[in-house]
Amino acid sequence: MKTSELIYDWNRIHPASLRPSGRVLLNDETLRDGLQSPSVRDPSIQEKIHILHFMEALGINSLDLGLPGAGPRAVEHVEGLAREIVNHKMKIRANCAARTHENDIRPIAEIVQRTGLGIDAATFIGSSPIRRYTEGWTDDFLLETTEKAVKYTEDTSRCDAEMVKRLYSTAINCGARAIVICDTAGHATPMGAFALVQFVIEEVVKPSGEKIRVDWHGHCDRGLAIANSLAALVAGAECVHACALGLGERVGNTQMDQMLVNLKLMGIPPWAEQDLSKLKEYCQAVSRATGVPIPANYPVVGEDAFRTATGVHAAAVIKAYKKNNIELANAVYSGVPSHVFGLEQVIDIGPMSGKSNVLFWLEHRGLPATDEVVERIYQRAKASDHTLSEAEILECVEKAKA
Repeated sequence: MKTSELIYDWNRIHPASLRPSGRVLLNDETLRDGLQSPSVRDPSIQEKIHILHFMEALGINSLDLGLPGAGPRAVEHVEGLAREIVNHKMKIRANCAARTHENDIRPIAEIVQRTGLGIDAATFIGSSPIRRYTEGWTDDFLLETTEKAVKYTEDTSRCDAEMVKRLYSTAINCGARAIVICDTAGHATPMGAFALVQFVIEEVVKPSGEKIRVDWHGHCDRGLAIANSLAALVAGAECVHACALGLGERVGNTQMDQMLVNLKLMGIPPWAEQDLSKLKEYCQAVSRATGVPIPANYPVVGEDAFRTATGVHAAAVIKAYKKNNIELANAVYSGVPSHVFGLEQVIDIGPMSGKSNVLFWLEHRGLPATDEVVERIYQRAKASDHTLSEAEILECVEKAKA
């Protein structure tokens, strides 16, 4: 019997309207918006190129190369990434962030000329009433600026409907063929994200008569970034912007790795068929390059994601292994099958373990599981306040031999 036949999947008991209707695109903001976190280190160009290759391997559609208007280092890095894409004939498409100012847009055009790579200019401006009041911007100023350069507006999720309609309509009338709806402050809920995207599509995109791609760019201040992104896709957005490990200002952007996981498991094209076995390497590369550690309990790529030392859980996983069924072992106590992402279940030994943990640990490493060895390790674990390290377990093995 297939493992899938042993799971009643309520995730699939819903009308088709609650599922993205077509392909889903992903735009990686790790090397631009992700680096706006005050806690990150700006990686070297070599580290950024290394990360770029992981993006390509994971099938990510596009990336933000950076904001060259920020200065000479940013120009050097953006150009280096652009040349790498050209030299290796990569499929990933490039864009650059830019404020609505000639000094930001000109460097992008110059890099395009020097490298021969087509780079979209992702220009932005704040739009919400609170931002307009703080900046002293008039409605006319926003509209005039949008006519000149805007592709997406910041803080759309707190902007009034009339201004949302006027700004995006102006951008489309001036030639924009992709618009980005932004939850810059992490204000939206899934219901709000759905309502906003649906409003823009119904009130702006459809009446324009143009073929316009709608993107969603969200932040995670309420812990809802993934849920909001999925809601935006259901409402009709085609592309989600995200960062590895959810890097970014304050608590960060939508988590790219978690978007990939969910799109894969939901069977959303083209991700249903995408090889994601390098997902953990991608996250580890970003972690090393930026100095941001991956929490042990982080979904899928954290060290504890597929690790257990609990007796009941471990016993079930071990029984599945003994049936020679990897899929069963990876599903019996996990909602994410580790093998799909190039990973495996790990059975450890701690104060809540049973002897089955000890037997499996020893057998998995080809070590003799005599009664004395098993009992010594078991008693050590029961007296401990933590999961035993490999060194502690091997010390018990050696003492049993003595």
